[in-house]
Amino acid sequence: MTPLSRKEVNPPVEPKKHKFGVHPDVLKLGVVSFLTDLSSEMIFSVFAIFFTTVAGASAALLGLVEGLADLSASSLNYFAGWLSDRTGKRKVFALAGYGFSTLAKLILLVTSSVTGLTIFRVIERLGKGFRGPPRDAWLAAVADKGARGYAFGVHKALDKSGAVLGPLVAYGLLVWLGDGVHTYQVLFWVAMVPAVLSIVALSLVKDKPALQRQRENMLEAWAVLSPQFKRYLVSAGIFSLAYFSFGFLLLRAYSVGFAARDIVLLYALFNVACLRAGCALGRPAQ
Repeated sequence: MTPLSRKEVNPPVEPKKHKFGVHPDVLKLGVVSFLTDLSSEMIFSVFAIFFTTVAGASAALLGLVEGLADLSASSLNYFAGWLSDRTGKRKVFALAGYGFSTLAKLILLVTSSVTGLTIFRVIERLGKGFRGPPRDAWLAAVADKGARGYAFGVHKALDKSGAVLGPLVAYGLLVWLGDGVHTYQVLFWVAMVPAVLSIVALSLVKDKPALQRQRENMLEAWAVLSPQFKRYLVSAGIFSLAYFSFGFLLLRAYSVGFAARDIVLLYALFNVACLRAGCALGRPAQ
């Protein structure tokens, strides 16, 4: 009897069938981002109005809260990326970030006070900051080396689709139920559904652990970048300095007579413009 060859003993694992030209896990992670953005943008499309009219906060306080929210969204990026590379784990940290944001949304179901809304806004963005780097490293690991840009583009398209659909769902609720406190409470409850589904969907995605890596020196990493990419990063940094919360424009529209439901449509249009023009430089993704 002829001994079995190595191939017969350990048959090669067939690669997963790609859909839309990307690894199936790219689409799965895209669905998670779609559901998360659907939930978050439903809330953010009405947050500025709810914070100032229902909770009674001032526009100045809204600016402070939005600034703290953006700070919290960026503050954990470096730490989360370092921790993910140091341990080689992706899913556990991404799941923690998404779960943290979902739990923060529960605050909206129990309080409409200025303090409660402020805590929600800051904590929810902390979850965003913690999940981003591990998730992106996960995407890079499952995407084909020659098509990583395309894979990230597919993921971003799903992400931004949720950002457009979320305000449209909020608009439908405002048209159906009217502009009242009860409508906002219903909207917050509805927004919890895709948020929870995103956690369920992410928990079903198979992890893609990586080898543990030591922290790289930022100056050394900068030195190996191409001149074209360096110019892009510098330009992105300059444009980011001019970023301000879109909530101010929504609040201004409300002050000049726009109805709440029309303002939500304006926000949806803004997200469509972002999707069309790729304005990730000016506004953090959800």
